[in-house]
Amino acid sequence: KIDFLRILSVAAGKELKAAGSKLVVVDFTASWCGPCKMIAPVFEVRNENKDVVFLKVDVDEASDVSEKCGISSMPTFQFYKNGEKLEQFSGASEEKLRATVAKLK
Repeated sequence: KIDFLRILSVAAGKELKAAGSKLVVVDFTASWCGPCKMIAPVFEVRNENKDVVFLKVDVDEASDVSEKCGISSMPTFQFYKNGEKLEQFSGASEEKLRATVAKLK
């Protein structure tokens, strides 16, 4: 069971498929990004949502993944279910992150 994983290559995209029908939340982040650091503890909402898979992508370490996903600002959150992207938003909004997880799971 995957609760959390740092995706370092496109190959790890297989983890999205392995999640099956669970909601997958992907946090595109960077070590130098101030807002990313602010929202990081909030991203830990995974402890409240055991039926949701939470993944982090460091855009500098995995530029191929962030490019493939069309990421232009950080943090960006993408939401997937059954391998399909359902929603996306950029910005460090705790309220929006919690609300989107609750709506889609």
